[in-house]
Amino acid sequence: MTRPFRFGVNLMVPTDGAGWRARCRRAEQLGYDVILVPDHLDMPAPFPSLVAAAEATERPRVGAFVLNAGFWNPTLLARETAGTDALTSGRLELGIGAGYVRAEHERAGIPFLTPGGRVDHLRRTVQELDRALRDEAYLPAPVQRPRVPLLIGGNGDRVLRLAAEYADTVAFTGAAGGKDGALSALTADQLEARVDAYRGFAARRESPAELNLLLQLVAVTGDRRSAARPLLQHMPHLSEDEVLELPIVAVGTVRRIAEQLREQRERFGFSYLTVLEPAMEAFAPVLEELAGT
Repeated sequence: MTRPFRFGVNLMVPTDGAGWRARCRRAEQLGYDVILVPDHLDMPAPFPSLVAAAEATERPRVGAFVLNAGFWNPTLLARETAGTDALTSGRLELGIGAGYVRAEHERAGIPFLTPGGRVDHLRRTVQELDRALRDEAYLPAPVQRPRVPLLIGGNGDRVLRLAAEYADTVAFTGAAGGKDGALSALTADQLEARVDAYRGFAARRESPAELNLLLQLVAVTGDRRSAARPLLQHMPHLSEDEVLELPIVAVGTVRRIAEQLREQRERFGFSYLTVLEPAMEAFAPVLEELAGT
């Protein structure tokens, strides 16, 4: 069954209280369903920002997109999650992933584990969140039952298996930074293979999870090639035509982008789409075109 579209915006620029509240209210005015914050150094502090976002708005849900599990002690994260759900009146959606930025770990004095070690810690963290947030005697008491919805982000088999067990939403990574700073983007076929792998792991679920994709580039324009050209320096292995075919690139007229996103929902199942803060205004006409469908 096709899910209706849902749209989130990831707000990444720190500001003062008045500026933050104004930006959150603007996201609500534009029709975004979820106001999100990342978990990187030099960006907004996740939990206070989400409480402030909920205070400033009425309709949108709020969420982390996504927490770096390596930054968090599982028991303390459960407390933060439950307390934030209570303070936002049950509007919280918690996104979490294994983490990937070595420099941030080094700056914070936190060991940067091997990929397997990071996934192991992610699993322990998710299991503790699931246990604690389902416990009706847990304090502080969250509002949402049976627990706060969990979004798990990643592409590897071990993360996708974990998501198949616990995630209400699975966020697929359409591009990741390589060691040299270049983006390694997944083609449509590569991304489809990852979605198919997840579906195999999730075959025994009673109800399917929602599937999410982060759109890395959004540009409403009649000149698609000019809009996509800046990405070529980050993806030197791809041609202009190949960049324009990437699922994470939404470039063209409002109608063309809307058609692309409908096609991707049909092919991959991506009904929950996230844009980055710089694209919040540009994407709004596309959101309006697709809202309620």
